[in-house]
Amino acid sequence: MSAWVLVMRNELRAMLRDRTAVAGIVLLTLLAVAATVVSSHHMQSAAEYRQRQQAAAQEAFDAQPDRHPHRVVHYGHFVYRLPSALAAFDPGVDPFTGSSMFLEGHRQNTANFGDVMQSSILTRFGQLTPAFVLQILAPLVLIFLGHGVLAQERERGTLRQLMLQGASLRAIVGGKLAALWLVSLVFMLPAFIGLALLAAATGASGVVASVLMLGYVLYLGSWCAVIAAASALLARRRDALLVLVAVWAVSALLVPRVAPDVAYAAYTLPDRLQTEVGIGRDLRALGDSHDADDPYFSAFRRKVLEQYGVSRIEDLPVNYKGLLAVEGERVTSALFNDYAERSADAQHKQNQLVGRFALLSPSIALRQLSMAAAATDLSAHLRFLDQAEAHRYRLVQQLNQLQADGVSYADDTAKDAGADQRKRVDSSHWQEIPHFQFSPPAWTTVLHSLLPGLLILFGWLLATLLALALSARRLEVAR
Repeated sequence: MSAWVLVMRNELRAMLRDRTAVAGIVLLTLLAVAATVVSSHHMQSAAEYRQRQQAAAQEAFDAQPDRHPHRVVHYGHFVYRLPSALAAFDPGVDPFTGSSMFLEGHRQNTANFGDVMQSSILTRFGQLTPAFVLQILAPLVLIFLGHGVLAQERERGTLRQLMLQGASLRAIVGGKLAALWLVSLVFMLPAFIGLALLAAATGASGVVASVLMLGYVLYLGSWCAVIAAASALLARRRDALLVLVAVWAVSALLVPRVAPDVAYAAYTLPDRLQTEVGIGRDLRALGDSHDADDPYFSAFRRKVLEQYGVSRIEDLPVNYKGLLAVEGERVTSALFNDYAERSADAQHKQNQLVGRFALLSPSIALRQLSMAAAATDLSAHLRFLDQAEAHRYRLVQQLNQLQADGVSYADDTAKDAGADQRKRVDSSHWQEIPHFQFSPPAWTTVLHSLLPGLLILFGWLLATLLALALSARRLEVAR
């Protein structure tokens, strides 16, 4: 049996004899199991709830009686996004952004009802999920377990004895590092089993799930190398522990907290009130479809009359008010999309700037990789907004066109007692409108988005292994 395997076995045996170490391993393993079970149950409940709400909203929309199409435009409709296949592993930004949207004419709303807004304020500090346990808690437990793996050998004077027994310095360092890696694998095992079950049960890509697992292996592997390097570099276990806890606090807590603030300062987003004021100002500049003398819509009226070869609106073969609604929605939606694109561009720039901090903290690289793999990142949220807006526009324009084709201009402008009844169209038209169905990105697209984060984590692992190799030289001198 090779020397490094013997060193690894002895280190693991020593951990099992230490009640504190055993308690830490057992507690974090149980916490990983609990996080996996609780998060899976929560996401399953959320999916069932959203399905019920979507079915109820669709039923209410389809059950509308015969009425004027424009009244249906203002009636509106709710759409929901179901949790992604791997959201139970890492919910990402979903608890903060919301999962439903109210669609209506002449307005472009945003997502609502995020879990954080409906839960205790403690939710803002991190949910109990497998991703949270492995990203934040697992490195800290590994620090307490491994800060003395090499420093204690020097403190006890046993390093020279190990080498006199035939163990090389490389075998000693490698064995100690392998022991820490095995412990980290124990922490990851419950979460990975849950991740594999999620991928199998929901039909998610096994390749994406495998790459996500690899990202966490690289991340905790880097932490193991950092812990071993600090234990080799510092002569006393106490010093190694203090330094490693400080590194953990900066890397896992401070940098990920400061990075978004820096990004927000660099690319400031206008708040909801500022956006509404800006849209209102631009809408007034575009024109007012209700004003007969408005320059833009006066030109539109002349264009329509020339197109149909008539001189009066009343002579058109279609309802001019419906055509006006179609044009008005086209113009306003273009303006809404322009604001939405500017907001999305700023958010992408913020996210890219945060990603650059991964050079200072592997936690950021892992978080972005984990959210992208689980389809719970910013891109997935913006994809939902884009698809919901596209559905809203199709729905509203279909109803506006129905007003143009199904309601005569004479009836639409009539004021007599029976006019309201003549303006109505058959309710079967609402039921023919296609239902909203969120389309997630293809697994190949998701996989492509994971590569940058994976390369950064590979870089961190190589850098920490190099640091360990350099630190091990101090052991050679110290012995």
